[in-house]
Amino acid sequence: MKRPGALTSNTLTRPMITIMPIAIGVIVANLYYLQPLLHQVRSDFKIDTVATSALITLAQVGYAAGLAFLVPLGDLFTRRRLVVVIFLVAAAAMGLGSLVHSFVLFALLTVVVGLASVGGQIMIPFAADLADEGQRGRVVARLMTGLLTGILLSRTFSGVGAEIVGWRGVYVAAAILLVVMAVLLSKVLPPEAPRERLAYGRLVGDSFRLYRSFRELRRRCWFGALAFASFSVLWSTLAFQLSAAPFHYSNIKIGLFGLLGVGGLLAANAAGHLADRQRTRTVTVYSTVLILCSYVVMWFGRHDVWSLAFAIFLLDAGAQGVQITNQTIVYGLAPGKRSRITSAYMVNCFTGAAVGSLSAGFTYAHDGWSGVCILGAAVATLMVVPALLWRPAPASAN
Repeated sequence: MKRPGALTSNTLTRPMITIMPIAIGVIVANLYYLQPLLHQVRSDFKIDTVATSALITLAQVGYAAGLAFLVPLGDLFTRRRLVVVIFLVAAAAMGLGSLVHSFVLFALLTVVVGLASVGGQIMIPFAADLADEGQRGRVVARLMTGLLTGILLSRTFSGVGAEIVGWRGVYVAAAILLVVMAVLLSKVLPPEAPRERLAYGRLVGDSFRLYRSFRELRRRCWFGALAFASFSVLWSTLAFQLSAAPFHYSNIKIGLFGLLGVGGLLAANAAGHLADRQRTRTVTVYSTVLILCSYVVMWFGRHDVWSLAFAIFLLDAGAQGVQITNQTIVYGLAPGKRSRITSAYMVNCFTGAAVGSLSAGFTYAHDGWSGVCILGAAVATLMVVPALLWRPAPASAN
């Protein structure tokens, strides 16, 4: 007899391996389309820099709320149906966002876009359930490669698209892609047996009780929150820097900087293989050092485009190395509660991202790019020191 929530098929098929990473990339891209377009959105709505950068924070706050209140539902409802509904909600929010001319309404829709962008975080533990124990790191890395590709291409896609059809046209195209993915996922995701009926409040509360249960989860939440904060410090302000003197770059050129996220793709796959070989501490140390080095390079090369490009490459590689290692570890802590543990972990990450983007917006408005570099280096330092001092705790340690 199947346990509640058991999969009717326990293997990853070729269509799943193909469609799931693409779908994850498509939905997570919603969080990043705005980043290279902030200066254009600022002009369209006639708002100041701090209010514009707050849009990134709102998307991240919405995403954190989705992680807290939607992702745990993956341990309650069949995930195929849940994922398809979330993709359709995201499509509706992006479509409406392309039409509104009220900044307040657009800001509210930005929260909804963030909330609905958690579809990928439901599919990742779904795939982890399907994967063999000795291959989980590589499977997670493959899906994270899809996620990172979505992040990488989202900025380039939005930058190029905005030059051709405007930033609103980018939102329309994103909505269409989400509908297409919803249809494909409804066809390829496997069905599941009826899941254990738990009270919703207990389900959500259990996500946060996991913090008390696992010391290694608390440690990985620390690294995850700061890695996301360091990532947001850069990408919440980069469009302002590149559109101003001495660069004066167009939307297309700003968007092309997203391609430097290839460093994250390389790091994700390497980290996945090393995590399967129990080299998690080594990856954590080197990844956090890369993040710190990236901000040092940004400081000294702040007026040189090649130095800035190299620093972005380093930052993406470091941030994603931390992320893949963290997820491989936390998914092994409570196999029967992977959606809830994803919620617990990722809420921390995007809380860090929201704080990072908000802090960066204020810092850039008052202290410019030099202040952003100092802020990013300070955040990175808070990762490097624990990475050098902490050692992995046993999975059962409290």
